[in-house]
Amino acid sequence: NYPNAVQRSVSRTQPRPHPSAMLSSSRWLSGSSDSTDVGNAGAPASSSRVKIESLDSGIAKVTLNRPDKLNGLDMDMFEAIAGAAARMRDDRSVRAVILCGEGKAFCTGLDVKSVVGSSPLKNTQRLLESPSGYSQSTKNIENSAKLAMPVSNLAQDVAYLWRDVHVPVIAVLHGMCFGGGLQIALGADFRFCTPDCRLSIMEAKYGIIPDMSASVTLRELVRIDIAKELAMTGKIINGDEAARLGLVTRCMEDPMDEALKLAKEIVEKSPDAVSSVKRLFQDTWVASEAHCLMMEAELQKPLLASWNQMAASGRSFGANLPYKKRAEMEPNREED
Repeated sequence: NYPNAVQRSVSRTQPRPHPSAMLSSSRWLSGSSDSTDVGNAGAPASSSRVKIESLDSGIAKVTLNRPDKLNGLDMDMFEAIAGAAARMRDDRSVRAVILCGEGKAFCTGLDVKSVVGSSPLKNTQRLLESPSGYSQSTKNIENSAKLAMPVSNLAQDVAYLWRDVHVPVIAVLHGMCFGGGLQIALGADFRFCTPDCRLSIMEAKYGIIPDMSASVTLRELVRIDIAKELAMTGKIINGDEAARLGLVTRCMEDPMDEALKLAKEIVEKSPDAVSSVKRLFQDTWVASEAHCLMMEAELQKPLLASWNQMAASGRSFGANLPYKKRAEMEPNREED
């Protein structure tokens, strides 16, 4: 039963392995054409579900790679996506992530036949297991001595963990982006899509709620009445309407090209400042004013007079100083 599954997860002395543990980051970032396939629990597999490629300047391209099933989410896909997000989070040489789907769709959501048709109880327990083994404990900034244990489960982590990646994550949407697929996209910092892309919070079709972190991500993007309408009806909208509602950042014919342009622009900036900007707004967007002001001060202190801050300032005056790898800004983790 579910409580026992949670207890087993909490009592494990070793977390579930993910790509950052299974595969060396230097392997895939060593060249511009390097790539790695990630299968179940992040292990390389002949039937890979996620492909990670190094582009240039620390830009990583993460591709959902189950095109024959329109990148539908089976259990291997859940494990592989969560593992890829954890790997991107833990690799400090990564400067930006582009998240996309292979084939005719970004992701059409849960592969019900696969998940329910084989070992439904076991699969449901795994999806609801919290912590999943991919998230990490963090210290509450209001009480740096107090550990905040992860509360998200595996189903949520495939979407929510992209928010924990310390660099901008840009989702490139095309074809179809339904249900869990849309919630994965909502976990990214930016969403670029084609005008004819079809998007839907499709859980209403199956009599359930969107439970893959949409309660966190939707509130930052759309009005509450819009969120309710989309979730209650499961209506399918196109890219143009999604942009009008604020569900996606921009709509264009070539979203991958737009994503690459933005990623290249961002990597020219201080990696420490970019990381801190992401954390600042995510941690304060719906917080109290006092918390917002405190977060500004806490995040600014380690930036001031750091090498990357001086390099950024130097570049503004024509001195092309190199950036160092992103410093670890988390209060509970030490500098390498």
